[in-house]
Amino acid sequence: MREKSLFSTFYKRLIFCLSALFIIFIITPNTAYAHRVFKLLIFDSQEGYPYNEVRKYLFLSLKDYGYEENKNLHVRFVAIGNNIEYGEKILSQEVKNNYDVIFVGGTAATVAAKKSIYGKIYPVVFASPTDPVGIGVIRDFKTPPVANFTGVCYPVPVKARLKFIRQLMPNARVFGFIYADMPQSHSYKAWLMDLIKNDPEFKEIKIIFRSVPLVHGELGDVEMANLSIKHIKELDNIVDAYIKPCDQMGTRRNFSEVVYKTSKKPLIGLVKDDVMERWGATAVVYPSHESIGSQAARMIKDILEGKKVKDIIPEWPKTFGFAVDLKKAKKFSITVPVEILQLAGENIIK
Repeated sequence: MREKSLFSTFYKRLIFCLSALFIIFIITPNTAYAHRVFKLLIFDSQEGYPYNEVRKYLFLSLKDYGYEENKNLHVRFVAIGNNIEYGEKILSQEVKNNYDVIFVGGTAATVAAKKSIYGKIYPVVFASPTDPVGIGVIRDFKTPPVANFTGVCYPVPVKARLKFIRQLMPNARVFGFIYADMPQSHSYKAWLMDLIKNDPEFKEIKIIFRSVPLVHGELGDVEMANLSIKHIKELDNIVDAYIKPCDQMGTRRNFSEVVYKTSKKPLIGLVKDDVMERWGATAVVYPSHESIGSQAARMIKDILEGKKVKDIIPEWPKTFGFAVDLKKAKKFSITVPVEILQLAGENIIK
């Protein structure tokens, strides 16, 4: 009987140990990575807005997943000042450090990464490029990547943005679009032209395009905004409103301020701060930086835990927001529809 009792006790303990292992490795798979330090390269087009916001939410989401800087995540940060050639050189040296994932922020950084490491072994998650399809790092947002790049793009789709503008200003017909000479600007311009040409809903819309040269560096947008003044003065008696471009000049404060100070016409913004920080725009439908950062964090987490890039389908931002400045709307004789006010919620300047 004692032998049977010992035999029974042995199997009970064995079952207990196996159950514990099951819980550790199956129910909580992140535990398997707890003692490893992963290497993450942050490779951004610029240091400031909007990349700093996307990074903030990226790190908050990674922390929620159990990946935290200076604990189990070693982070190296590089910003290239929108200089693609410089970015190529930097990245060709950085990849020698054998990062587990390379995070690429913005169009210039994505182009530099495309030229340097496309099709190679390094897993890349991009966030905030305007047109990753046009850049050539993915085919579309429906099928798995064919190379080592996946991620989240930046803009509100052009049709959704024009619908918002038409709803806000139903009688407006002519718009000014002043943009920087950057790859994302050319993509966005092509999308607008194609929509106006081929979609009957927008057949009455006319957009007048003007460009300014790209100025590199963290303060390049200031100079580009100043270069746009001559175009604003030229267009101001022709257009009903201005549409902020989806490029580096468009994501920053200075262009909004210049338009508001120089023009007698309203500006439709690109980012939330165009309205809520009183940069100068009257209204905006904008991509959520929190959404972009959290979506990219989920992709990075999946890669760190063994998922292949080819199994992670690229995405548009999942969340968009609305904001309205009622003081500016009144100044420009715009009656904001109730539907837009409801969508804006707390994002209203009164």
